[in-house]
Amino acid sequence: MMRPAPQNATLEPLDLAETQEEYFASGEFFTELAELVAARTESAGGDAGVACRAYLEGAMGPLLEEIGCTWRVLENEVHPSAPFLIAHRTEGDDLPTVLMYGHADVVQGQAGQWGEGRDPWTLRAEGERWYGRGAADNKGQHLVNLAALRMLVRHKGGLGFNLTVLIESGEEVGSPGLAEFAAAHREELRADLFVGSDGPRLDADVPTLFLGARGGLNLTLEADLRAGQHHSGNWGGLLRNAATTVAAAVGTLVDGHGRIVCDALLPAELPASVRAALATVDVEDRAGGPAVDEGWGDPGLSAAERVFGWNTLEVLALDAGDADAPMNAIPGRARAVLQLRFVVGTELEGLPGRVQAHLDAHGYPMVRVSAGVAFRASRTDPDHPWAQWAAASVRRRVGDRLAVLPNIGGSLPNHVFTDVLGLPTVWMPHSYPGCNQHAPDEHLLEPLAREGFAMALGLFGDLGDPAGRPAVQAVPPSDDRS
Repeated sequence: MMRPAPQNATLEPLDLAETQEEYFASGEFFTELAELVAARTESAGGDAGVACRAYLEGAMGPLLEEIGCTWRVLENEVHPSAPFLIAHRTEGDDLPTVLMYGHADVVQGQAGQWGEGRDPWTLRAEGERWYGRGAADNKGQHLVNLAALRMLVRHKGGLGFNLTVLIESGEEVGSPGLAEFAAAHREELRADLFVGSDGPRLDADVPTLFLGARGGLNLTLEADLRAGQHHSGNWGGLLRNAATTVAAAVGTLVDGHGRIVCDALLPAELPASVRAALATVDVEDRAGGPAVDEGWGDPGLSAAERVFGWNTLEVLALDAGDADAPMNAIPGRARAVLQLRFVVGTELEGLPGRVQAHLDAHGYPMVRVSAGVAFRASRTDPDHPWAQWAAASVRRRVGDRLAVLPNIGGSLPNHVFTDVLGLPTVWMPHSYPGCNQHAPDEHLLEPLAREGFAMALGLFGDLGDPAGRPAVQAVPPSDDRS
């Protein structure tokens, strides 16, 4: 549990920067994060519900009480092993309300696969890297934000805005039940602004805000032409080759240079506001990452626009014959699994059927299309007043290093907050692409945690100042959204 403290206890007037430095230098933040990492909240584990509930009640609840919140844990009707926590601090009906989000669950610990004898459930500091499962995804990130709120309450006696906190415990398995829970508790989750911290910055040295997430959809193309394989010398030139056919069908969707050539897989446009937001974003020199390939992707787009503003179609797997032990035979069956990463403005309804019609029209009716579960795309427009306000607030702390992305390239349950709850969304990540999330040796970088804490203090401090924040807008009636 977190250390006890009286609710709303106001400290002597001290410089917040000094207090923040002491919080990290004393090891207090490390100690609190170590307690969170020690909780084995693997969302795919057999006792996931027990572990996650213990985390919500035993760790998050006491911390939220220090912020002056009331809280309760609620059941997930869709996925019982992934309960929810909702907390509230209300300071005034005329004040804006911020909805904060985090997730308690982590991926499997992968004990025994970590380097240098590291244990996934024991936070270990090695220089600037703090190793532990969940240190970056997502326990360290939501601890940064909640600890910043606690510090503001202790110094100011209040926040100057209303706070709602939602913590789920199934994000690592696709957030089952989150949309249904949000719809059922829409009134309780009503807010003016959503703030979350998850995913990575653009790079370790680039403070980042992002306003949404691309969607994702897997498409399988399969040609099942005949049973077995037939001798390539005796039957070559007479029998259709399933592998050749599937490869050619893929080529009608995305060419050999990564350009999507099927209109059904593209968004309607690249909005001017998105293009403007990405004009100064550089993705070509990310430390620790591979070099960006020249001549790959749509040549009419910048590198940032290709990954954050447009759609991509990637071949994830090809399956025909046995490449390790090839036979002199024509395969009768072949498959390709592709993944479409898509932005807002892509028509998802009926997409597999439109792709099938495209293949039929190009002479490949024997290749059948099937689709997996889709992650929806969503974003807040970069020109939205709250997005502009948040960017200005963070720039006051980090200057022009800030990158503002319309959405990240990957997927998060952002659509629950934009589409179900109707909120403008701002994500302020405190990790970086090389953090090894979902892999052995996951870690949080201490300098990023410190800078993220300063960013959070500044953002929430500015939110409590009525002079600089956007006017509170009336929230549309809840029965208009589903």
